[in-house]
Amino acid sequence: MRQPEHDGRGHRPEVAAVIVSYNVRDLLVACVDSLRQEGIDHIVVVDNASVDGSADAVRGQPGVEVLALLSNLGFGSAANRGVARTHSAYVAVMNPDVVVEPGATKALVASLEGDAGLAVVGPRIETLDGQLYPSVRTFPDLTDAAGHAFLHFVWPSNPFTRRYRMLDWDHGLAADVDWVAGTYFLARRQAWDEVGGFDESFFMYLEDVDLCWRLRRAGWRTGYQPAAVVTHAIGRSTDQTPYRMIAAHHRSLMRYALKTTSGHQRLLLPAMALALTLRTVLAWAQRAARGRPHAAP
Repeated sequence: MRQPEHDGRGHRPEVAAVIVSYNVRDLLVACVDSLRQEGIDHIVVVDNASVDGSADAVRGQPGVEVLALLSNLGFGSAANRGVARTHSAYVAVMNPDVVVEPGATKALVASLEGDAGLAVVGPRIETLDGQLYPSVRTFPDLTDAAGHAFLHFVWPSNPFTRRYRMLDWDHGLAADVDWVAGTYFLARRQAWDEVGGFDESFFMYLEDVDLCWRLRRAGWRTGYQPAAVVTHAIGRSTDQTPYRMIAAHHRSLMRYALKTTSGHQRLLLPAMALALTLRTVLAWAQRAARGRPHAAP
């Protein structure tokens, strides 16, 4: 049985935070402020070559380290570089468009401290208007993946989407889940290091699903703790290049399928590739016709 990590003096382990940012200066400042109010005194901001002054807006703040990249490496690659600059037992990984509500860090740390088999724990995520964002989901099988991929265009509440997004599940309960969104989670460094962090072959999307999938294969578990709450301003970074992000999402879906599909189901991969190409075109058309942000995948 894995043992909880302590510093030998009975003190709670320190927590560091890594924010991956891209051209959302004001949101980044608010995110950093919320983390500092939580008592996190080592915050690494990895800036993916922003041009809006994001890095300068937080550089020099107490406890904030800025890693300004020369090009946009995507979420997972940038996050890995940020985590490598921390040394705490636990590290929070997040987007810049979140505000951490008071007490969230304490609740997430308590979950990891109380269960040595948990590698990652995610909070309840709410939108700016207080609605639940479905940040905990199942590992989709091919049936649910296909149903969700196509039916949500014309029937958003279809049973495949509801099952995949766990929309009928009680989000007021703390529980083990398949995966939690990289929007915000707290990771145990021991587990993170064991699997090597995010797979950098994913530019955007699915890197969080893949991380939790690899952690499970390594014997770790993923948890959800609704006592911790963060507020999420959805899509401010990805909406800057929506068509590129739609394509990246579908490439990541295919990459994840290639990694996780085995046996006779691999015979379906060519058909899946064609289906994802069609879905990319449909998503582009939907984005162009409606002129609004791409729906959450």
